[in-house]
Amino acid sequence: MAETLGILVVEDESDQRRLLVRLLATRGYNTLEAADLATARRILASTAEIDLVLTDWKLPDGDGIELLETVRERSGNERERAAFVMVTAYGTIARAVEAIRAGADDYLTKPFERQALMLAIERALEKRRLENENRRLSAELDERDRLVDLVGKAPTMQRLFRQVEKLAGTSATVLITGESGTGKELAARALHALSARKEQRFVAVNCAAIPETLVESELFGVEKGAFTGAEKRPGTFASAHGGTLFLDEVGELPLAVQPKLLRALQEGTVTRVGSSREEPVDVRIITATNRDLRLEAREGRFREDLYYRLAVVPLTMPPLRERREDIPLLVRHFLARSARRHALPKPKLSRTATRQLLDHTWPGNVRELGNVVERLVLLAEDGEIQDVDLSEAVASTQEQGGGAFSLPPEGMSWEAHERDCLSQALTLAAGNRARAARLLDLPYKAFLYRLDKHGI
Repeated sequence: MAETLGILVVEDESDQRRLLVRLLATRGYNTLEAADLATARRILASTAEIDLVLTDWKLPDGDGIELLETVRERSGNERERAAFVMVTAYGTIARAVEAIRAGADDYLTKPFERQALMLAIERALEKRRLENENRRLSAELDERDRLVDLVGKAPTMQRLFRQVEKLAGTSATVLITGESGTGKELAARALHALSARKEQRFVAVNCAAIPETLVESELFGVEKGAFTGAEKRPGTFASAHGGTLFLDEVGELPLAVQPKLLRALQEGTVTRVGSSREEPVDVRIITATNRDLRLEAREGRFREDLYYRLAVVPLTMPPLRERREDIPLLVRHFLARSARRHALPKPKLSRTATRQLLDHTWPGNVRELGNVVERLVLLAEDGEIQDVDLSEAVASTQEQGGGAFSLPPEGMSWEAHERDCLSQALTLAAGNRARAARLLDLPYKAFLYRLDKHGI
């Protein structure tokens, strides 16, 4: 193995440096040499194949600790860390200890014997090999626990990961079900990112957000003059050609449009509004809903034939309450993501705040947890999140009230009351927006409008 390894020798005394280089070369190592810190840094910046740095403590323009810092900066997720051996003069053992504490793998004191040098190099290389291997294994485990942006170690999530990995290589139509905030779109994006279509577009459409009169033209496109002011433009099917089309809240599609979606799925063609010509499209369809589409079909609110065409392979996103063991992992993920997004230091969680996060019911599921953690990162003081921060964040995310309503004599704020009713309905429905809308006897789209209006 030695013949494939590269060693950078940093020594300002030319005779000593040439002696070391010759010795290492006879042992099969590829060697590079530098007489000072600046040269060593230039070599490290331009040469990838350096497995170990052997350096004197005292250099003309710096010291070995500065070079060790450069080696540490050079390493990262994409590049494994080089081993590091420090050489110090006799009587400077304190410096050697300082180097070990700073991250050096071993040290030698001058004068040293040839055997001691080779033993230190072999020991440092083996130590670094084991550490790099452990880092790779940890990264593989982390990747297995995190599929694209889906995070979880719970058995339900591990089963979901296996299903996504199996389905990603197929063109099967997938229906993703689950409560609001469980990560249905993340699962759809994972299916796309792991598929052969990953280089093509992923187009996401929220069916509940499109006015009913525009759904058909949004999906299938429109010809110029099809209606007053209409200009020719492609629909989302055409925009996603070659890639993946994700139809979120598919249960909100008007019944009049559902037969056309069924035909597009069966025939692989679409017809623009105002046209009689069918256009072929190559699109993988993934849909999502928090409704029970089987029940909707039985009660006549959704076409049964379309349901079976969409649900060729169903995936279910588990609510957070069914995988509470994932909360610490998710919190770490959201802390890092929020700190990175806002260019802030990642704060620490106090023990009390951690316990509150674990004990909260999270009716809004992963989305609610992510929003709360992001707010905590923004409001953290002195690099730590205390329990009062968490209490304020949860209160602002999920306003809760109780008791029957009666208009007080002095009057009230209707906006606050409406927000309170919406929040209570979501809590009672465990975050399921369709169920919450029914609790308030509101049309689903009207309910969504009010949620958006109040920023819930």
